[in-house]
Amino acid sequence: MHKALIAIILGATSAASQAQMSPVGDWQTTDEKTGELKSQIHIAEAGGVLTGRIDKLLRKEAKQDAVCVECSDDRKDKPMLGLEIIRGAKKAEGKDVWEDGKILDPENGKTYTLRLTPIEGGKKLEVRGYIGPFFRNQTWTRVP
Repeated sequence: MHKALIAIILGATSAASQAQMSPVGDWQTTDEKTGELKSQIHIAEAGGVLTGRIDKLLRKEAKQDAVCVECSDDRKDKPMLGLEIIRGAKKAEGKDVWEDGKILDPENGKTYTLRLTPIEGGKKLEVRGYIGPFFRNQTWTRVP
């Protein structure tokens, strides 16, 4: 009986820590140049595929009614709030990495191939976008 209780507690603790090692949830982005908080992104999972949208614009001067003028696909002239910037990322087999998706930078309209890696126990998310051999890295912080 005692061993069974310990196994249940350890299993619950393990499941909770694994849940944190997922990109699913709310994240704050930071401007790479100024260090200012930029936006809050909500990442959701459906059928093993991740999507992410802008939930809040956090910059002081941000226009809450702004639209994506730089976008060139179906997101062209769509409101920034609610804009889907992550599409199609899937968990790599046997790893805490999500890839093969796309991420949009709404400030310049460029779409990058995407890799998401939870780090620091899931408190941060390493976001890497590729165009050919060139890439950009950002570190997003989980919203508590």
